[in-house]
Amino acid sequence: MADELISSLRISSAGMRAQGTRLRVISENIANANSLPTEPGSDPYQRKMVTFKNRLDRELGIETVRVKKVMPDRSEFARRFDPSHPAADADGYVSAPNVNVLIEMMDMREAQRSYEANLTAMRSSRSMMQSTIRLLR
Repeated sequence: MADELISSLRISSAGMRAQGTRLRVISENIANANSLPTEPGSDPYQRKMVTFKNRLDRELGIETVRVKKVMPDRSEFARRFDPSHPAADADGYVSAPNVNVLIEMMDMREAQRSYEANLTAMRSSRSMMQSTIRLLR
């Protein structure tokens, strides 16, 4: 039983680490949602995305989630008409980040819920472990 509880703790902590990374990347995207380039022809902030992978924990023989990589979103940049901006092109348009704050907020809420679910599972496992120890005394 102790092995199963330790396995559940490791699975939950791996999930919390992965979602924590996702939350940090989403926060960076939101913080830079209005970061425009400073000179003509340069690109604005490019949205980042997190991908996950399963990784075998050989010690326990279980698969846990890990961050595979943080990669740039290759979608097109938005364009804003602002002929007075220093980075405006000849037509008066400035490239804007490919960050949609509404999507980022939805992703953040999903990551937060996943983090909380893993935290709840971890608390439950810890509680079961403490109950087992009390019974063995």
